[in-house]
Amino acid sequence: MAGHSKWANIQHRKGRQDAVRAKLFSKFSKEITVAAKMGDPDPDKNPRLRLAIKEAKAQSMPKDNIERAIKKAMGGDAEDYEEIRYEGYGPNGVAIIVEAMTDNRNRTASNVRSTFTKNGGNLGETGSVAFMFERKGEVTYPASVGDADTVMMAALEAGAEDVESGDDGHTIWCADTDLSEAASALEEALGESNSTKLVWKPTTTTEMDLESMQKLMKLIEALEDDDDVQRVTTNFEASDAVMEQL
Repeated sequence: MAGHSKWANIQHRKGRQDAVRAKLFSKFSKEITVAAKMGDPDPDKNPRLRLAIKEAKAQSMPKDNIERAIKKAMGGDAEDYEEIRYEGYGPNGVAIIVEAMTDNRNRTASNVRSTFTKNGGNLGETGSVAFMFERKGEVTYPASVGDADTVMMAALEAGAEDVESGDDGHTIWCADTDLSEAASALEEALGESNSTKLVWKPTTTTEMDLESMQKLMKLIEALEDDDDVQRVTTNFEASDAVMEQL
């Protein structure tokens, strides 16, 4: 199972405190506002906005918050955010991609650099780790929607590339440009997904022991705590024994 999926599971098991949930909603609001501002405010005519809303709903973001974020874009009072990607290395040489949205590039760059440095990592140049990942569409479903064969058939018919099925559920992969269409076809076949989003999927992974994982978690949590950071992806691989100890 890929690093970022495991990381999502760790966070889920830990349970999100109210403060963390508020921060998460704030990140979703920013993404929805930017998507609505850049394209059409109607989700049916704007694939990026549709995906942003779907992801927010999957994390139980209230409908009022979603509508407020769209109205902010339509009202013309939304900040001008710039999308920036940072790349670097964490403990044990693990590759890290940080995606940010900011209205102040200098502040964000300074904060991200200092977070890496304080937590045993270092920020690299753009392109320094991206070659270890592929940009993909990821759609996840709970195990209850069906067995591996059922989901595989639905995925193939939807134009997906690959499926990973396990006790935790099903992860369906497709080309980044096919995500919107594939997600709609999957929804017709399997119902509402748990999540639908564009991700960086690792093509090579770095094996981590317990100590390295603890350091990595500290770094990721510090990065995610930054208001300008939208998401963090790594290419870690860890044994079940290490994951259980965490």
